[in-house]
Amino acid sequence: MGRMTYLVPPGLYAIGAPDAASPVMVTANYKMTYDIVRESLAGRSVWLLVLETFGINVWCAAGKGTFGTGELVRRVEQTGLAGIVAHRRLILPLVGAAGVKALEVRQRTGFSVCFATLRAADLPAYLDAGMTASAGMRALTFTLYERLVLTPVEIVGSLKKSLLPLLLIFIAAAVSAAGFNPAAGFAASAIYLAALLSGTFLAPLLLPWLPTRSFAVKGAAAGLLVALAIIFATGLTSRAALAAVLLLVPAVSSFFMLNFTGSTPFTSKSGVRKEMRWALPFQGAALLAGVVTALAGRFL
Repeated sequence: MGRMTYLVPPGLYAIGAPDAASPVMVTANYKMTYDIVRESLAGRSVWLLVLETFGINVWCAAGKGTFGTGELVRRVEQTGLAGIVAHRRLILPLVGAAGVKALEVRQRTGFSVCFATLRAADLPAYLDAGMTASAGMRALTFTLYERLVLTPVEIVGSLKKSLLPLLLIFIAAAVSAAGFNPAAGFAASAIYLAALLSGTFLAPLLLPWLPTRSFAVKGAAAGLLVALAIIFATGLTSRAALAAVLLLVPAVSSFFMLNFTGSTPFTSKSGVRKEMRWALPFQGAALLAGVVTALAGRFL
């Protein structure tokens, strides 16, 4: 909530009591990023050059181009950095490398660019080692815990987008040839929520162990497990209901898991676009077939 306005003004900030010889770190103006970098450098005297990324973190801003060569050059010039420090060296986060052309920055400003570490927590050790990063400081991980801490954002965002679909699902399931049945509406809504949690929580947690490299397929696989669990728990015997659950839950789970590509270091923009071109039609077809099957089972 309020994430897109959670930013600090761009410019040059002093941490501790920096002088002309103090290192210059560069970061984005997303306030959480700014605070993490500042906290990691507490007790030291450094300059912190904050770029205008419109409240977006370094990695995403580098992909969008706002944490980029032009903004870095512009901010160096606007802050008069050349008159503040005696050296000509900028220390950037490694995840910002995709957006910055170091050679062009040097040609336009006279400052060389050093790409430091992946994590801000490693900056003190990086500085103490004479601005040399160990292999561990540059190793990209995506552990179970690192995936787990991302899931609340995925769940909340997906729930907000699902309010209208949940209402429509409740009404469609509650209305039948025999009249209005709220229990059926709640049951259908619960199945949708189970599919949502499959794609936003279960699939990210099981990411390394789900089949193929495709996030859409991984989401569908997790959804199939959830669908089988629903069938086992509820004792469904109707062929139409069984087919509907086996079609709808994997399709919904696959769709929400595909959104998780924005949270993972495993995917690229071109790869995501390529996957979406074939995955979305399959998800749509499975969704349509599941809805038709479910309605046919209730009214025919």
